[in-house]
Amino acid sequence: ARSLLVPVAEPEARAAAEPAVAPVLPGRPVADRPQVRAPGPVLGDENGVPCPWCSTPNRPDRHFCTRCAMPMSRDDRSPERRPWWRRVLDFRSRETPWAGDRPRLRRTFDRIVSWVVGALVLTLLILAGANAPAAVQATRDHFAKRAPVAPDAVAASRSYPGHKPQLAFDKINNSWWGPGVSESGEGQWIEARFDEPTRLLDLIITPGVSTRPDQLSQSALPHRLKATITTKDGKTTTREITLDQGAGGQRRAFRVGEVTKVRFTIESAYAASAGKQVSIAEIEFFGRSNSNAS
Repeated sequence: ARSLLVPVAEPEARAAAEPAVAPVLPGRPVADRPQVRAPGPVLGDENGVPCPWCSTPNRPDRHFCTRCAMPMSRDDRSPERRPWWRRVLDFRSRETPWAGDRPRLRRTFDRIVSWVVGALVLTLLILAGANAPAAVQATRDHFAKRAPVAPDAVAASRSYPGHKPQLAFDKINNSWWGPGVSESGEGQWIEARFDEPTRLLDLIITPGVSTRPDQLSQSALPHRLKATITTKDGKTTTREITLDQGAGGQRRAFRVGEVTKVRFTIESAYAASAGKQVSIAEIEFFGRSNSNAS
């Protein structure tokens, strides 16, 4: 029976199971490696055709460089030379941009705005050129020294006895012209004539029979006058002159050139009545002084 027994060894200690994740040392940051492009191969017939812009070799079948994307050929394939006015108005005729530096796309609205602005600028330039002589003349008139200008002849629609139209241009403010018509004297006129075409700058009208305030009530005072101006070419223009109800001379701007005749027609009057007539003590013209002539 003893021989039938099978010796059994003592049980061995079981080894510990290995963990699923092995322990590692703490991580250390590693600097990123710079992305450096390797230099191209040595130039030569065996390594490809060099780019005419950056000298990078390329395969013979390529039309654009693999590095700068510029065309491999420098052949001038541009069309024939355009007229100068097309080159001036074409704002796109500029150097071809490099790859990665494309211009901003222009929309239809931007083009319309550009054309509108261009049309406005051109219109302003044309108007400035057309009005330049008038602007120069107006500037000279503004800064010119004034000098009195006497008419060569005078006339009137009618005159009160002893008060002829010459008394309105005699440079004496206590003599006057009157049409001899009561009420406002509407439609009556007095006229100054010049033998030579004259440029007039200012006008002074003294209403009434005198410059003294205590004599204003002796006659009606002109309120609105229509000035009919005749130039040397026979053309006529009209201007409305409105006077104040006061004593003394009243200056008005009267810038006209090449004048041969000026007629003042009475349209209304202050203090008009059946026992009064409209009177004008003095009408004075002023032009450019000879000291301003150049």
